[in-house]
Amino acid sequence: MNRLRSHAAAGGLLAAGLFITGCTASRHRVELNTALNQNRTQLDGILCTTGAHRGDSERYLENSPQAISSARQNPRYAFIEFDVQVCADGTPVVIHDSSLLRLFGHLNSVQKCTAEELRDLSENNIAAYDDIMDLAEGKPLIIEVKSQGEPETDQRLIDYIVADVRRRAIADHILISSISAEAIRYVKTRYPEMATGQVFWLTASTYLPFDFLTEALYQHINESKADYIMLHTANRWNIRDLLRLKPEGKTLVFWNFGDTMFLVHKDPTDRLWSRCAAKKPADLISHHAAPAVSPLKQLD
Repeated sequence: MNRLRSHAAAGGLLAAGLFITGCTASRHRVELNTALNQNRTQLDGILCTTGAHRGDSERYLENSPQAISSARQNPRYAFIEFDVQVCADGTPVVIHDSSLLRLFGHLNSVQKCTAEELRDLSENNIAAYDDIMDLAEGKPLIIEVKSQGEPETDQRLIDYIVADVRRRAIADHILISSISAEAIRYVKTRYPEMATGQVFWLTASTYLPFDFLTEALYQHINESKADYIMLHTANRWNIRDLLRLKPEGKTLVFWNFGDTMFLVHKDPTDRLWSRCAAKKPADLISHHAAPAVSPLKQLD
């Protein structure tokens, strides 16, 4: 079925861990030095919560069904992140790259292959979004929208994801992230209740410890209205200034090309987006009773 067919002191930081809320069990809260397997003074006393980047990508191929299933069962991870984009027949599929070259040795473009072709070429390691969600559901999730540079395509994919998580009654366990500020603004404008994160790799503030550069980075977040700022771990060298200048209500998340992500805790507002408080039945949308997501127009 085509899913998108027609649509700051160290002590203070350490103390903040006492106020961390959400679904994070104590086993997930570790010092950032420990999580990164380092011993750096600037990281002393900083607590973080660990999640699975592209699933359990240390043991299995990234974003594969096996990686997602393993991350779901692994108590090391408090949350799971995976990447979604649209293939040729309009199906949302879970893969990071725009081509199959790095992971599978094929020159094929994801946008020019059908979901069935992608499954065959990857030996079942590229799965449809719906199938991955069935495996991942049960932990808080970061769903990264891999922008294809076409706002209409990104918006249709976002609409599909939000409709799906609402139908599953897990919208408050979902964070939608993207490197595209335009995609994040769309989420916050149309679905203001959804948690969002903007992804960055290297910025000017990564290596140059000037306040005006760090403030400029946060200005980008204010403009996109993202709740979480998702930075490559190279930015850890500037972490004290990042925490000192961090706007209220924004949370830092570090990622690298390995299997782990790190949500950093500075104060009680730095928490997982997942809310574990019991909801009234009327507030939930039954996964079984909800109508199917309307298919979207097949994309060229």
